Amino acid sequence: MNILVIGGTRFVGKYLVSELNSTNHRITLFTRGNNPVPTNVEHIKGDRGSEESLASLRGRKFDVIVDSSGRTLEDTKKVLSFTGAPLHRLVYVSSAGVYADSYNWPLKESSELDPNSRHYGKVETENWLTAQGIPFTSFRPTYIYGPGNYNPIERWFFDRIVHNRPIPLPGDGNFITQLGHVADLAKAMLLSIESSVAVNKIYNCSGNQGITLRGLVYISAKACGKDPSQLTIKPFDPSLVDQKQRKSFPLRIGHFFSDINLVKKDLKWEPRFDLEKGFDDSYKNDYLLLTSNNPDFSADEKLFPS
Repeated sequence: MNILVIGGTRFVGKYLVSELNSTNHRITLFTRGNNPVPTNVEHIKGDRGSEESLASLRGRKFDVIVDSSGRTLEDTKKVLSFTGAPLHRLVYVSSAGVYADSYNWPLKESSELDPNSRHYGKVETENWLTAQGIPFTSFRPTYIYGPGNYNPIERWFFDRIVHNRPIPLPGDGNFITQLGHVADLAKAMLLSIESSVAVNKIYNCSGNQGITLRGLVYISAKACGKDPSQLTIKPFDPSLVDQKQRKSFPLRIGHFFSDINLVKKDLKWEPRFDLEKGFDDSYKNDYLLLTSNNPDFSADEKLFPS
């Protein structure tokens, strides 16, 4: 199939392109050209925010369009205004951040949505694709991690462990969260393209298990080659922090995990990375490769008002 990937040189898109390159699909990347592009793909340089750039796609027909970076309905509509609807499928990366706070866990694809979520534009995109009759598959990951992660999740823990800093955790650190490795998400996206069952489906997609925040400290320490029992955990009052903003702490402060049984059943997909293997991957193949690492810990002090 002829596949257009919006992006494709950073994190999720990069891993997906690697998966696609193992197949016979023909791949075109539309990127700003800020990162290396594989030699065996067509590259169109442009900015999705610029209609002048998008005009280079006018008249091009694609079987599949992968939109891993769209945040609003307008983002996706602009692309399709030049390419038209894909002939086979639009594959979209949404977010489990669209769900409302809940007392029922894990979150299911049918769980209540939060119209005030900063990710709600992704729901509007899913709804528009449905209304327009454009075949799509959408993925709602919780937290994505792995080498190349530009959200400071693993690094936040690694920095404090490596630099022998106290590790701030909200309350007793027993909130349960969920992370999924980027390579596993990319594999699920590839499988969805090749599956008729996945047409017009929305999938939660993450790791198999939830983990407490304290558990993340434990597996981070193991990845760094440190004894978890020698670390200092410093509790802070969760009520002092916006639970969803992640400005002082990298994860939502509260339970946040989803049911991934539907994607496993429909796509015959199984995550290949458990968290210990995944954090070890991030530490060895990302964190240790940093050319400079002088983290700023000033935000930690704001968690502990005098």
